[in-house]
Amino acid sequence: MTVQEPIGGIAVAVVREDGRWRCSPMDSSVLTDLDKAITELRGLRSTGAVFGLLDVDDEFFVVVRPTPGGVDLLLSDAGAALDYDVAADVLDLLRVDPPDPDDEEIWPEGDVGLLSDVGMPEPELRLIVGEIELYPDEQLRMIAQRCGFVDEFDKVAEPLLT
Repeated sequence: MTVQEPIGGIAVAVVREDGRWRCSPMDSSVLTDLDKAITELRGLRSTGAVFGLLDVDDEFFVVVRPTPGGVDLLLSDAGAALDYDVAADVLDLLRVDPPDPDDEEIWPEGDVGLLSDVGMPEPELRLIVGEIELYPDEQLRMIAQRCGFVDEFDKVAEPLLT
């Protein structure tokens, strides 16, 4: 069911506090373990917004945003749950069944409005998710650009992409 070899990609923690954005790399293990991603983000205690942007294996992305009552999630491609544990874990937390293996359509699952309070309106995020010809890191960069932290994102993400 799942990819067992090492997973590539990037994982960036994003914090907005006192009107300033700060990005930092997350441990690469979060690309395979959603619980680790949530725990690491919760450890970044902040009075402002905290969320993680995960580009998993250049196949799909996940936005993870801890909330007081749980976690908000967005998975860019529900079909990734058939091959990747972290995507399957996202669907489990969302209480959504994985798609049929024969379904070739790509669609997101989760809260497409989870970043609306930080500059990414739901309709725009829906458009970015729908740009399936782009790589996940390009989609995440578009999110960073729209929200206003692209320079900070690039400083963290570019070294991870090499």
